Formats: sequence, C-alpha cells, structure tokens
Amino acid sequence: MLLALVAGAGEGGAGPIFTEEADAAGIDFVHFTGAAGHWYFPEIAGAGGALLDYDGDGDLDVFLVQGTMLPPGADPARAHRPPAGRLNDRLYRNDTPRGEPGGRLRFTDVSEAAGFGVETGYGMGAAAGDYDGDGRADLYVTNFGSNALWRNRGDGTFEDVTARAGADDPRWSVAAAFFDYDRDGDLDLYVGNYVDFGFAKQVPCLDATGRRDYCGPKAYPPLPDRLLRNRGDGTFDDVTARAGLAAPGAALGVVAADFDRDGWLDLYVANDGTPNFLWINRRDGTFEDQALLRGCAVNGDGMAEASMGTEFADYDGDGDEDLFLTHLEGETNTLYRNDGRGMFLDRTTGSGLDRASFDRTGFGTAFFDYDNDGRLDLLTVNGAVRTIQRLRQARDPLPFHQPDQLFRNAGGGRFEAVPAAEAGPAFALSEVGRGALFGDLDDDGDVDVVVTNNSGPARLLVNRVGSRNGWIGLRLRTGAGALSRDEPGTRIEVRAAGGERFVRTVRPATSYASSNDPRLLVGLGAARGPLSVTATWPDGLVESWSGLAAGRYHALRRGGGTPAPRPDGR
Repeated sequence: MLLALVAGAGEGGAGPIFTEEADAAGIDFVHFTGAAGHWYFPEIAGAGGALLDYDGDGDLDVFLVQGTMLPPGADPARAHRPPAGRLNDRLYRNDTPRGEPGGRLRFTDVSEAAGFGVETGYGMGAAAGDYDGDGRADLYVTNFGSNALWRNRGDGTFEDVTARAGADDPRWSVAAAFFDYDRDGDLDLYVGNYVDFGFAKQVPCLDATGRRDYCGPKAYPPLPDRLLRNRGDGTFDDVTARAGLAAPGAALGVVAADFDRDGWLDLYVANDGTPNFLWINRRDGTFEDQALLRGCAVNGDGMAEASMGTEFADYDGDGDEDLFLTHLEGETNTLYRNDGRGMFLDRTTGSGLDRASFDRTGFGTAFFDYDNDGRLDLLTVNGAVRTIQRLRQARDPLPFHQPDQLFRNAGGGRFEAVPAAEAGPAFALSEVGRGALFGDLDDDGDVDVVVTNNSGPARLLVNRVGSRNGWIGLRLRTGAGALSRDEPGTRIEVRAAGGERFVRTVRPATSYASSNDPRLLVGLGAARGPLSVTATWPDGLVESWSGLAAGRYHALRRGGGTPAPRPDGR
C-alpha cells in the first residue's frame, strides 16, 4: 500500500527539498523477495546497493542488489508478487550530460553488458572499493549464501573472481567494508555475518495473535564475522581468528574509523539483539573489543538493541566522530556522543530522535548536510520486520511499510523532524525501506539519496536546495595517475577564512547494506573562502592544502600536499 504523493513546500516556500525522479531518470529497479507464504527469514532483510564510478568518467553510477526465489530453484510465479523480469543485480550507468551540474539525471541499465545479466544469488548488500589497486572501483556483493567479488576489468565489464581471490563466505552476510587495517597500502575486507538460518532449520514464529510471522534474530544462533587480509596480489587471507575477531554477533552494520585517534583504523560493528562491537586496532594485526568499556555496546539503559543502520560523523561540530544506529520499533534509534577521548555517551534522550523513532523500524541512515548550512542533518529509511497488526487487519498485502524521516540539525545536540510536505513527496510514501545510498549524483554540490525498498521500487531523491549554499567537494586519492584509488578512512579538516572548522571522514561503508559516494561534500554555511584542508591519511601521514576554492570538487592525492602536524596535536 502506498500513500498518495503530495507537493512539498520546501525551505523558503521554493518547492520540496527532495524530488523523487527514479522513473524519469531511468532507474526502473523493483526489489523481489521471493515471498510465497513460507516466511523465510532472509525475505524481510534485503536489500541495499552501492554508488560508484565504475567507468571512470567522474560521475556516480548506481548498483542495486536483487533477491531471488527461496529456496533456490523454486518457481518465481508462485511468489505473492511475481517478478516483472529477470532476477539479477542491476547496474545503472550515469549518462547525465557533463557540464550540466544540477540538470536532469539520466541513467542507462547496462547490467547485461557489464556481466550482471544472470541471477547470482539471494542479494543483501554491496561494498565498493579498489581492492586490486588498478585504479578502478570493484564490487563485493553480500548474499544469503555465497558472496561475490566482482573485479572491474576497466572495459565496462566485471568478472566474478570470488574463488580465485579467496573472498567467499557461504554464510548469511549483510554488511561489508573495504578498509586498510594494517596500513600496508592495500584495501582489506570485513564481512559482517548475521545468523545461522537454513531451510531445514526454520523455526515457526508467530505474532501476538498466533498467526505466522517472520522470526527475530534470537530464533537462530548468531554468526561470527570474517576479516580478509589483502595479500597485495589480488587474493585475500582469512585472518579472522588470528586477529581476534571470531566472536559471534549477528552483524547488520559495520563502519571503519580511527575511533581512538591513534592513527590506525578501528571497526564498529552493529549487532542485532546482541551487544555491539568496537574493535580497537592494536597495531599488531589484532583487535580488542572495547565497546562495553567505551560506552557503545548497549544503550544508556544497559540494553542491547536491534542495531541495523550504522553511521558515524561529527554531528555536533566538536571535532570527533559520534555514532548513530537505527533500531527496532519500540526501542528508539540511538545517538552516541563522543566525549573527545573515544568514550561514548548515549544522548538519544533530548536529541529529538527518541520519540520520533519509537514507532518505526529504521534501516538505512546517514549524517549528511542536505542544506549545506555546515551542520550535519540525518535521514532514516524505515520499514518493519514483523507484521504491523493494523495493516494486517486492513488486509494490506505488504503489512510492513512505514514512512521515511528527514531530520534537520538544529544545533545544541538537537534534531527536528522535517515535515513530509517540506522534505518532499517521497517522504509521504509508506514503503518497506532498507538501503540508503548517499552521494552527489548530479554533481551540483549537494547530496542526493537512492533509497531501496524491500519488495518495492527504488527511489531517487534529488536534492533541490543544498547547492544554494556554499560548499566544497573533495576526493581523497592514493597512488599515481590511472592507478590511484579512493582512500576510505581518511579524515579531513576544512578551515575557512573566518576560522570556521568542519571535520569529515571518507566513509563509503555506512548506512545499511550499502556503499556511498567516496567523495566528501562539505557544506560551508556562511563560511567563505579561500579554504584550507588538512588530511590525515589512514597510514598516519598528515598533509595540508591551502587556497582551495569553494563551489567545486578538488582531487587531493596522497603526497601532493604540504607535510603538516596532526590537527589534534598528537
């Protein structure tokens, strides 16, 4: 069931903040769950996607992950909602004319030509990164069942190198992140695994009225995750046990950042119904879980929550990275504020995010500055995982849908819900939201969003207000010439002539089962240029650039700046 689209008023009465343009832009993707009355747990969990520049032309393309029939080989015609076409992952090439920033977006489905024209598994999510150092973005697709590593050949096609690279995980994987944990210059891969569900192991779960429903994670044993170390020759070594990461946890989200500010990337893992992990990098190839010690394993009431969407950023502008997680209906989402020493405090109460999320189940999410006023706002994509009784009673064929939410950062640690009439027509829809992919798709200096819906169409939310304010775009790259690649985990500090400071981190692997724009887009608010940028690379090198102009993107390469001390003085 969908609620009617409404016209928005937007900021200043100039139209909605976001317009929904998927169909007009050529993105015709509709997710398929394969649901046929068996209530298989994976049906309600997927799926996400990735934003990446697969063809190297400078703009963002869109990759969306598809489901299949369960169990494999079953007839799709038996599903409640039979598919309209082939059940394969889809790659949409961005064909928006260059030199027309902010113009109407145009995408072309190139899935078959790129090598994605066949069914490859029951998809959950995707991570993008240049694992082989050839300057081209590759894809890792997580599945219920074997995963897939797709190597970008550079000629518009991808090849499945999973077996050759040693990158598979045959369990139920959802989250994944490329990051360089050992500072050797190659991107390693963390794979977050969920629970040990199988068709022969299925538990019959019921709702409060005694009718069949989807199970929760506690019906099945949680699985351990997997850390794959990049050998530098196109293959990976499973170092999970050696690294101390073999604890089971029902992972649905993972982010990589230097949370303790020691110059080495750590991992925060969001677990569904069990305490979250904060794996602190010991700098010797091993990690230690310090989530409980640092205050981010459970919420402020000491309760483990149903963590799904996972995000970190400096939402309060104090120079350190905070955490945000989306949760199950009845729990509220959780905002953890970093005290500056890598210790976290639950600041959900009083933030404006508690009551607003109590009756929603959140998935995809991100801190992003939709209006470029210099403060990071927040979006959450919502959709239930257990049947909503009022919808079932109304005989709704998809009784899991909920509206998405946009929150404006009001300063002082508070967020305000933006009314749907102002946020845009898509926020008046009620759908089963899952993934959210954030990036500047039309290169006009503001963040757009692709939303994926379980058993529904993808939505393309085009930002119509952000580029009215000042901004600067940054792409942080390692390597020379055609072999350079994006460097996740790089932390930057932008300073304006008036002393304003903005701290951001390259973080493609956030949200839920999704991968975002590898570039950084920093809203400047009232700040003016010229601008200076200090970058702290994942290997500890610190460099600065000065005299950068606002209103455009800049490519900053490691080794191309002026050596500088760490911004925090360490």
